[in-house]
Amino acid sequence: MKEITLYSQPECPPCEVVKMFLNEHNVKYKELNIKEDDQARNYLITQLKSYSTPTITIGPEVITGFDLEALTAALNID
Repeated sequence: MKEITLYSQPECPPCEVVKMFLNEHNVKYKELNIKEDDQARNYLITQLKSYSTPTITIGPEVITGFDLEALTAALNID
């Protein structure tokens, strides 16, 4: 399984939806709170070229926002 990282922040409804989706499908992921983790925030902006949460990395793939189709495809969920 590819490494999955969720970049999130407090009071982000789409972040909560992504977490529910991942948990519902028993997907293990690492969550990084960009409000508390400056290194994660900087990586999100400089390396992933994303300025919003949720941003999910699945191996080399980057998904910004709650994109159900992209998440389902990247995780091979039917």
